[in-house]
Amino acid sequence: MSIQNNLRSIQATLPENVTLVAVSKTKPVSDLIEAYEAGQRIFGENKIQEMTDKWETMPKDIQWHMIGHVQTNKVKYMAPFVSLIHGVDSLKLLQEINKQAQKNNRVIDCLLQVYIAEEESKFGLDEEELSEVLKQVQHDTNEFNHIRIVGLMGMATFTDNKTQIKKEFSRLKTIFDQFANLNTKNCQLNTLSMGMSGDYNLAIECGSTMVRIGSSIFGGR
Repeated sequence: MSIQNNLRSIQATLPENVTLVAVSKTKPVSDLIEAYEAGQRIFGENKIQEMTDKWETMPKDIQWHMIGHVQTNKVKYMAPFVSLIHGVDSLKLLQEINKQAQKNNRVIDCLLQVYIAEEESKFGLDEEELSEVLKQVQHDTNEFNHIRIVGLMGMATFTDNKTQIKKEFSRLKTIFDQFANLNTKNCQLNTLSMGMSGDYNLAIECGSTMVRIGSSIFGGR
């Protein structure tokens, strides 16, 4: 199957309210162009340098999503162009994104990453930290006037146990629903990003509005 065929068959299964992020990390620009020519306009990368290189060479109507863990000292490289940062897991990182967005005269959309997995290796905020960050952002609107929190993101445990994955996704949806009525200038939670190639159908069942799919489009890495 070609990239275009893969993409079309996945798009055909997605409900209208679900956004597809084509995870293009480590893939050559030629592969991305093939997806672009099939109509895909949102690409996800997990390394800032690689994303910046691709942004420089590819058409400018693409939305670039940073889906990997972000180090504060690298934010400045993507601040001129990034559309959405998925994995914001600390107030310190949010402050840096705001600072770099201000320098570029932009408002950058962010998702707060919530820790839902049972694995120790995953990044993210727990419910208490999430609540604190949201309070702070709403309270200090002047300090955070160059970012907009548009939703939450989470990654389930890497396991074949569908019951466990469903439990984790459902928990994130419950947390999302608690904050979904926030509607301030810099906090409007309308995006729930969960689900990847192996579990996106389950994620959609549990309420995901954005899925991150790589290998099912571009093949294995």
